[in-house]
Amino acid sequence: MVRALALSAALIAATPLFAKEGHEAVTTFTLDNGMDVVVVEDHRAPVVQHMVWYRAGSADEPIGSSGVAHFLEHLLFKGTDTMKAGELSATVAANGGNDNAFTSYDYTAYFQRVAADRLELMMGMEADRMRNIRLTENDITTERDVILEERNQRTENNPRALFGEQMSAAQYLNHRYGVPIIGWKHEMEALDMDDALSFYQTHYAPNNAILVVTGDVDPGEVRALADQYYGVIPANLDLPERVRSQEPPQTAERRLTYKDARVAQPYVQRSYLAPERDAGEQEKAAALYLLAELLGGSTTSYLNEKLQFEQQKVVYTGAFYRGVSLDDTTFDLIVVPAEGVSLQEAEDAMDEAVADFIAKGVNQEDLDRIKMQLRAAQTYARDNVDGIGNRYGRALTSGLTVEDVQAWPDIVQTVTGDEIIAAAREVLQLETSVTGWMIRDDEVTQ
Repeated sequence: MVRALALSAALIAATPLFAKEGHEAVTTFTLDNGMDVVVVEDHRAPVVQHMVWYRAGSADEPIGSSGVAHFLEHLLFKGTDTMKAGELSATVAANGGNDNAFTSYDYTAYFQRVAADRLELMMGMEADRMRNIRLTENDITTERDVILEERNQRTENNPRALFGEQMSAAQYLNHRYGVPIIGWKHEMEALDMDDALSFYQTHYAPNNAILVVTGDVDPGEVRALADQYYGVIPANLDLPERVRSQEPPQTAERRLTYKDARVAQPYVQRSYLAPERDAGEQEKAAALYLLAELLGGSTTSYLNEKLQFEQQKVVYTGAFYRGVSLDDTTFDLIVVPAEGVSLQEAEDAMDEAVADFIAKGVNQEDLDRIKMQLRAAQTYARDNVDGIGNRYGRALTSGLTVEDVQAWPDIVQTVTGDEIIAAAREVLQLETSVTGWMIRDDEVTQ
């Protein structure tokens, strides 16, 4: 009787949540071991993307072991009990597909994109490396050198990347978002077998993972395959609660100047602490998203029109809001001064323009135009199997739900100009900001 009730509940949970006009056909269910599964159907082409997202990113690393999440991502392409090192990727390629993985603050994800009839093969291999990875000391040494070289190429050789690290470290004094995803170099150099296996054994378990399958698939068949390959993996009953150290209230603005002889174009960046998209409460995040579009989302945005074309004080402006985040995120502004304009003059002009924007309020025609463009972009995004899987995976590993993902486009459309200005007044406060100048090391700062 208990088994019958459980089966009935599973069938109910596996019914499509959304299949109405304007939304993908999404089915969700949870395996007995706690693994969440999201299936997004798109039968226009015989292609499937198979993704496993772990609720474990760089912000979940132990203190002193920065970079271990990304390090482990590399190591998962080594061998298992049944596969040789590199065999998984070679098998994907031999079957006409492609695969990769990526790490962020809040998640680590692995994916394969193949013909729809190869889904079972992908599941078998991915499930194998979820708990059966086998590493050698040579693997550790080799991949540690690889990630260090990656840091050298992408960060140490890039003044903008080094400047960005300093901005984040100044913004987040206590939260792990202040530590680079790839890790601090001196801590990366010390990563070893114990660090990798400890993170793996703690976080790589079905009850800490989300399987996202998008494309030409049937939810019932996905359920059967998921039960067969992932459902037999035991849950980690000692999975720790996902608790991060939080920021103390920021009550004073912070400033930094980063000097580097390799800087080709000095610029000013300002970041403000900002709320993320929260489950069931996305309205403020939607207002901030539109605020970023209005201020600096395109060549016709307010800052660009005001500072580049009218005043001719800058050659570039930008505004960015990263709403999909487990914890507080940032709202960023960037201005690149024109020739002969100092960084101080560019910063002052930026502040004056933002204050002017808030005082005047949102131009309704601009807001309507941006909403129409966003609606079109969201419609086109449904043609991208890769983008669909990423959209759901990022959201679910960051505390949102499928319902939140589906509701987001409509919430954005209902935001008013007054709500955008209210969000701007709340978030764009110097007390919660970091202002950074990136300059050449021989440049006068005033």
